Amino acid sequence: MTTDEQSIRTLIESWAAAVRAGDLDAVVAGHADDIVMHDVPENLRGIEAYRKAWPPFFEWLAMGVPFDIESLEVTAGADVAFAHALLRCGPAAEDPDRRLRITFGLRKEGGRWVVAHEHHSFPIADQAAGEAEVRRVYERWYAGTAARDLDGMMAAIAEDVVSYEQEAPLQHVGVDAVREVCARGLDLAGDARVTLAVPELKVLVREDLAVSWGLDLVRVGESGESWSRGTRVFERRGGEWVMVHQHLSVPYDPATGEAKTGLRP
Repeated sequence: MTTDEQSIRTLIESWAAAVRAGDLDAVVAGHADDIVMHDVPENLRGIEAYRKAWPPFFEWLAMGVPFDIESLEVTAGADVAFAHALLRCGPAAEDPDRRLRITFGLRKEGGRWVVAHEHHSFPIADQAAGEAEVRRVYERWYAGTAARDLDGMMAAIAEDVVSYEQEAPLQHVGVDAVREVCARGLDLAGDARVTLAVPELKVLVREDLAVSWGLDLVRVGESGESWSRGTRVFERRGGEWVMVHQHLSVPYDPATGEAKTGLRP
């Protein structure tokens, strides 16, 4: 390994350590002012755009997500170099073999190496794996409902979700609005145990989008149960599936405007 290649390796390893530590200034250091980054969700140009992209990612890592270099290869010329790396980045329980891929383009400025380009990506999961991941989201919802764990129930719901709930208003925008609906439902149940299930859940996945539908079964205590219709849309963001839209309803009689709740399928 040449001296330049070792310097670049040290630069990238220090950058990864800064990402894990959530040290924004250290993450940005060593990058060109005109950097172009092809990030997982979007393309960014310039050091200020690069800086603004990191805080949301730090929040995700703070949930216990690793950011560890598994392999790193560096090739350096006189004043231009590139490197490519695979990193463990994502909850191991969800997909232990999934890796973040990064390619770096570097150039020398004033005798030191700076990163002029980064390209981050995850491989697109196959349809079967994506369906399994979405179904695991539902399993967490079932467990969160039974435990009355609102944080757990909201964990896979996007901040900008748009939800068509059964109750007014016409639409609920944002995860906090959905949280309020769920909290009211749990409060109305009093001390009775509440469970959620979708016995015949259907899931369709295409690349980074998924749609699911089925009949939601909510049981309250030993005797009360209610069926409703649910359609949900998911997007893979930062390697995780999150719900970006849901539509819930029960049938109603157009002549009277009365909802037909509690109907069995």
